[in-house]
Amino acid sequence: MRGDYQQLVDEISAALGAPATLEDRDFGLIAFGAHEGDDDEVMDPVRTRSILQRRSSAAVRAWFEAFGIARAKTALRIPPDPAAGVFRGRICLPVRHRGIVHGYVWLLDDGHLTDLALGGRGAPPDPRIAQAMETAARIGALLADEARAGSELGDLLRELLISEPAGRPGAAAALREALRDTLRFTPGVPLALVAVLPWDTSDTDVAPLPSLPGLLAACALPAGGGPADAAEPAPVGSDEPDTAAPNGKGRGRAGDAGRPRPAAPVPALAALVRLRSTGALAPAHTVAEHLLRSPRAGGTPAAAGRSGGPAEGQAGRGAARAGGPAGQGAAGMGIGTRDLADLPATWREALDAARAARAEPRLGPIAQWDAIGGYRMLTALPAAAPDPAISPLLAPAHAELARTAEVFLDCAGQASRTAQALGIHRQTLYYRLGRVEKLTGLDLDDGEHRLLLHMALKAARL
Repeated sequence: MRGDYQQLVDEISAALGAPATLEDRDFGLIAFGAHEGDDDEVMDPVRTRSILQRRSSAAVRAWFEAFGIARAKTALRIPPDPAAGVFRGRICLPVRHRGIVHGYVWLLDDGHLTDLALGGRGAPPDPRIAQAMETAARIGALLADEARAGSELGDLLRELLISEPAGRPGAAAALREALRDTLRFTPGVPLALVAVLPWDTSDTDVAPLPSLPGLLAACALPAGGGPADAAEPAPVGSDEPDTAAPNGKGRGRAGDAGRPRPAAPVPALAALVRLRSTGALAPAHTVAEHLLRSPRAGGTPAAAGRSGGPAEGQAGRGAARAGGPAGQGAAGMGIGTRDLADLPATWREALDAARAARAEPRLGPIAQWDAIGGYRMLTALPAAAPDPAISPLLAPAHAELARTAEVFLDCAGQASRTAQALGIHRQTLYYRLGRVEKLTGLDLDDGEHRLLLHMALKAARL
């Protein structure tokens, strides 16, 4: 299938005498034609990064989409912008099938395509452009077929991952048969699941899988609550009665005040990856890296933001608009398996690892389940309200106190290490810890109270 794309891209390059690339609608590279000549400016920085990284950045995507390429039905001309790293103008051929855009063919214009008639508004296109658009339509049909096959595999993967234990053998058999028929899958091949959290599901059109080695199927699944839906404690200084016990065994507010509202499900992407061996997760790590660079990773609709250029200085702002704030997305990997019926357990491991990586920056942005330490236990706990002794400390006004307490406990209660890690004087540390004890009613010299506080602070970020 991928060889067919390369052949069709080469046909377009030959017809128009210009180097061409084919990208999917998420700007993942599928195929590219040869670039002739020694002129470095023929390969401008934007195209160079696209080929080397096999994906354009979110900032580049937003900049090009500002020209209307996602809505175009005919060829479009994109002017050069040297300040943005676009040294050459481009012609964009939208790759469509039955009204849905599945990708784009990009042609670099070294000057000889400047006067080429693209058609539109009643004017006929140059015959070479008409021929190229016909080839783009053939590419669109192939991508649509691939998308449908990927969607069917994704549906079967989802069915297996959400199935009850009694239904797993049948669901595994259905997925095994579909993989064999579609991808010539051999039973017994080692597999792993990658979880990407959160994942934007606002685009409901059928989209092809990214062209990533080893990626067999993918689907979106709810992954439980996220930080945005976490506890909303009663405001500091409210008139609600404080029911704290001085020994710290029962602190909270009357009624349900200070308890979290039910968390809304956060969509996550499940990606099934073929491994070389059950213990060699490098292919899964590569897939996770590429998926995290997708504009859908991070949970923010990719359509957000359409201004700004693709220059390096604007990449951060563009990424925030098109793919969510930096560091928001995280990925996790479960332990490899050869049995499709084990995938639901592997999915839980991958999802727990992604949640841990999202909550604890030192673990991410990609984490393996067997490397997340104590989070293996914390992520396995059912979602619940924070312990009433800890709830006051989770108020936004006490964020610095919560951080101080967590670092203190991470440092095994060693004041000198904690003060150094926080960059504060030891007396400041002692003052903050005293306030923590007063707010929570806990005794930081008591091992059980320390354990409760440590677990609660970590769990609050999951």
